[in-house]
Amino acid sequence: MPRNAAAAAARLSCAPMMDWTDRHCRYLHRLLSRQTLLYTEMVTAPALVRGGAVYLLEHSPEEYPVALQLGGSDPAELAQAARMGAQAGYAEINLNCGCPSDRVQSGRFGAILMTEPALVAACCVAMREAQPVEVTVKCRIGVDDQNPEEVLPEFLAHVVAAGVQRVQIHARKAWLDGLSPKENRDIPPLDYDLVQRMKMLFPNLHISINGGITSLDQAVSLLDQGLDGVMVGRAAYHQPADILCAADRRIFGTSGPDTTPEGAVHAMLPYIEAHLASGGRLNQITRHMLGLFAGKPGARAWRRHLSEGASRPGAGPELVERALAEITDLTESPVIL
Repeated sequence: MPRNAAAAAARLSCAPMMDWTDRHCRYLHRLLSRQTLLYTEMVTAPALVRGGAVYLLEHSPEEYPVALQLGGSDPAELAQAARMGAQAGYAEINLNCGCPSDRVQSGRFGAILMTEPALVAACCVAMREAQPVEVTVKCRIGVDDQNPEEVLPEFLAHVVAAGVQRVQIHARKAWLDGLSPKENRDIPPLDYDLVQRMKMLFPNLHISINGGITSLDQAVSLLDQGLDGVMVGRAAYHQPADILCAADRRIFGTSGPDTTPEGAVHAMLPYIEAHLASGGRLNQITRHMLGLFAGKPGARAWRRHLSEGASRPGAGPELVERALAEITDLTESPVIL
């Protein structure tokens, strides 16, 4: 893979999301968009280095370009984890400085690192020196009582000095004291203007904006305003077709027809068969497919078929085909006036 593959793809990316963006989810998303940059769930450096959990790095070449997000705060440990990620073939190694969960805080990584920019810089230097793949940082605009106008430029200055050339900024504070991780995704107000000002302050830094982006139109608008990239989270998961099917054409300027959710379902069937043959379960894959037809006729029936049937013993690709047939019947039925 070309060294700049992730940088080129970062014009649009799907955010790393715990329990969501696993390898099955990424395989599905890649069927919808050939260009969009995909991210793993956060993988902790201690799990890889001390726990030997190399299975967490599993992915398929079909997912490329795909980035590995690491969590940690020990430079030497992160360097070793980054080396493992590079050897596994990831196109980018990303350091998580934005997750607000209690478990992450207790490990002294995630959003709490917004309070330690010098440590983040040391981690980035160690990760960059340990392996050849580009290192990036995902952060918030600040935490708790910090003033984002002051702390964000200082934080970015440290990571730029450490050689980081791309960052993803979730345009919300993280309140580590008083809000749950779920509340931290919605309650702190968005400040897109601040992220725009950071782009003016650091013109050579590739800045992707994250947080509250719910449509491809909104992503296009943010890019038109001068940002380098847009990272979409929950919308890309809950309504992936709306975000990804036209992304290659509208965001990356490629030619050819847009993808379709129906086409993605058909393309998933061999993948599902291979997963079942290896001892996997159908619902491990179909849980990521529930939102494929969001907002379209038959979406509720599609979700019901998969959510009720995929966990039953012996459930296989024929269940997915039956669910798709209901969608097709609805979309092809004539409207009677």
